[in-house]
Amino acid sequence: MQEIGAKEQGGKTAGVNGNAAGEGSQGQRYNPAEIEPRWQAVWDADASLYAAEGHETGKPKYYCLEMLPYPSGQLHMGHVRNYSIGDALARYMWMRGYNVLHPMGWDAFGLPAENAALKNQTPPKEWTLKNIAAMKTQMRRMGLSYDWANEVTTCLPEYYRWNQWFFLKMFEKGLAFRKKSKVNWCPECATVLANEQVIGGCCWRHEDTIVEQRDLTQWFFRITQYGDELLAGLDKLEGWPEKVRTMQRNWIGRSEGTLVDFAVEAAVGDAAKITVFTTRVDTIFGATSVQLAPEHPVSKAFALEDDALRVQIEGLLAEQQKAKETDALGAIEKHGVNTGRFAVNPFNGERVPIWVANYILADYGTGAIMSVPAHDERDFEFAQKYGLEVRRVIVPASGTNAEGSELPYTAEEEAVLTGSGEWNGLGCVAAQAKMAAFAKEKGFGTATVTYRLKDWGVSRQRYWGTPIPMVYCDNCSPDEPLPVPESELPILLPENVDITQTNGSPLGRVAEFVNVTCPKCGGKARRETDTMDTFVDSSWYFYRYTDAKNSDAPFDSDKANYWFPIDQYIGGVEHAILHLIYSRFWTKVMRDLGLIKNDEPAERLFTQGMVIKDGSKMSKSKGNVVSPDDMIARYGADATRMYALFAAPPDRDLEWLEEGVGGISKFLSRVHRLVMKFGAAGTAVAETQDKAESAAGQALLRKLHQTIAKITQDFDGRWHFNTSISSIMILVNEIAAHEAAMDAGEVSDGAIREVFRGLTLLLAPFAPFLAAELWQVMGGEGVVFRTAWPEANAELARENEIEIPVQVNGKLANVVKVPAESDEAAVKAAALADEKVATRLEGKNIVKVIVVPGKLVNFVVR
Repeated sequence: MQEIGAKEQGGKTAGVNGNAAGEGSQGQRYNPAEIEPRWQAVWDADASLYAAEGHETGKPKYYCLEMLPYPSGQLHMGHVRNYSIGDALARYMWMRGYNVLHPMGWDAFGLPAENAALKNQTPPKEWTLKNIAAMKTQMRRMGLSYDWANEVTTCLPEYYRWNQWFFLKMFEKGLAFRKKSKVNWCPECATVLANEQVIGGCCWRHEDTIVEQRDLTQWFFRITQYGDELLAGLDKLEGWPEKVRTMQRNWIGRSEGTLVDFAVEAAVGDAAKITVFTTRVDTIFGATSVQLAPEHPVSKAFALEDDALRVQIEGLLAEQQKAKETDALGAIEKHGVNTGRFAVNPFNGERVPIWVANYILADYGTGAIMSVPAHDERDFEFAQKYGLEVRRVIVPASGTNAEGSELPYTAEEEAVLTGSGEWNGLGCVAAQAKMAAFAKEKGFGTATVTYRLKDWGVSRQRYWGTPIPMVYCDNCSPDEPLPVPESELPILLPENVDITQTNGSPLGRVAEFVNVTCPKCGGKARRETDTMDTFVDSSWYFYRYTDAKNSDAPFDSDKANYWFPIDQYIGGVEHAILHLIYSRFWTKVMRDLGLIKNDEPAERLFTQGMVIKDGSKMSKSKGNVVSPDDMIARYGADATRMYALFAAPPDRDLEWLEEGVGGISKFLSRVHRLVMKFGAAGTAVAETQDKAESAAGQALLRKLHQTIAKITQDFDGRWHFNTSISSIMILVNEIAAHEAAMDAGEVSDGAIREVFRGLTLLLAPFAPFLAAELWQVMGGEGVVFRTAWPEANAELARENEIEIPVQVNGKLANVVKVPAESDEAAVKAAALADEKVATRLEGKNIVKVIVVPGKLVNFVVR
């Protein structure tokens, strides 16, 4: 950015009072404080400007979407960067002739509104709607091209009634269910968190608040039913970043293996057997212990019988909880205690000791493992520490020499079984299938698939969320909840509620909400007082955009099927295993309900980098937020958003420097001055010229068409908007370099018109206010960003001369210029004729000459 400023030293800093950067022309200076609000008023008055056309249009469709924000009250530059990327793309696609859907809405339920209400004594709805109005004003002032006719606000009944409708449909299908489970509890939020919302052992919203474990009866969505499809679908999402796909694969965590029952000696009831899950049943003859999680039912049963053992197990559990809180479970120092009890290996009848260990998790797999120290690194470490037997049962296929490989030996391919009874000599993979079948035949095990992915807990003990449409009747359905009839939707969230967390859920203290009539027997019933996780709201909102005013259905299927999948989705990578995996699940559920045809919500996903200030991500919690309002007041919206696109590639982090915005403002001032000076030529219709264009005119047209080609390639490819803007700067430098030639009449009016028209169209996606102003100055027809995108003329873009590096033994000697169409002989001759090259070749024997056409010449000499 300093380089821009250095190039624009003749300008002055732009300001709100009209003392804008740059020199004036014909008494006019670049004044974004005057230009931008004037054009925004024009755009606001045209309801059709950003509206998508009907799905019956013959145009190709393009659904461009940025992730909807939480209405916290103020945008910061992180938001601006995200929205500027989507806005530039939407404008470009309009100019390419597409029917574009570019909507915006508000992820409006959630804890911050409740917390703010407690702090400021303002009802959450009032606080939220006020913030939405403020942020919408900011977005308009930024000139963002949203179709506000399709705006969605998730806290309004016309939206959340469909959350409730989907819940009922999932309940009908067995996808919504209730169970008692150990849940993540954030003391600060005073509510349950999904596994995906626990980061580093802390709440995703309160990064310093340690999450606790509690036993509660909760509502869940059966996302695990779609585990295989969610995993397989990732291979088809070629337009998604590999990083995101890898994160989702790891989170789903599919493992194929075998469940095996170890009978517990002298035990009855729940403690009579221990079921382990193993991916390596082929190693089971090497199992020298069984290990349990501290919270495993068998561990608890043993603890009840032995007080000293209970104390030791509680100590292991405390160590595990501490490691979870600091996200250090993977690196926990492994401790265990021998229970003094034994289990029986069903494959060989061997008695193995039962241990309880702090690194075994109750909610992962079965909460129990068979420990095979010779063939598992973790088990080996534990066995070495406690002196447990290490027994080799897998050896390299090349031989059975026990000394042939170090322990632990974890190979699976090209390895065979030894010391494993009738399965000796089998390859590991083949043995796994045969041994799983044997376990099933004998009734002590079976092949199975497990997932790291857990069912999605959606109950929240808070007020500001979608009410769950279920009731409880002690008379006719004492054990099962009953669905509310669809005709009663929406179940409205009551207002003027005491939202403090004392005495349970806030809704539980509202008698007129809780006390209802049973839909089955007509007697007294109680309404569910939990609300839905707010990730429910954001799992399907983008479908509602296609038909936001529909009061009869979530959306019209024909409209959704026209627009989906989303062509380009833009947002932060932090949503990879929260919003993005939930929305994929929701899409598949809606498909199976017959509402849509697509399997995935988005064809392509782009995750933008963060905006960094003072070494940290820009956020309210860090206190390093920069308001776009301040930047707009000083430099204008065009300069602010253009800096967000220019300062770094969009997928990289951007280090915030306000001087950079000033540099962009000076550049835009320079563009404004040049167009104001030569705009008259732009208004004239170019006459047919018999004579050839001058060298200056050819140079300008060449640079223009090279720039068109570069920016078109950037939009259609990797989105290097920083280099797109840089190429516009280079074009403007070329124009300025030929200013005297234009003054002297050495460049035709036709060439001037084409250059400035092209420059303005290239600016339109990045600086729409200035582009609209300049388009009007030049007499352009219609709306600049609804005008056809310029096409690059390859002939005009072709250089007359090209630069060729010349090397001697691979080291650069000089760079020579040759006509662009030069053949190999001509290039070689030009290289030999160069004085510096000739000096390097003097007295040398040329062994070989390598000519790479258009690229380089290399003389190999001795």
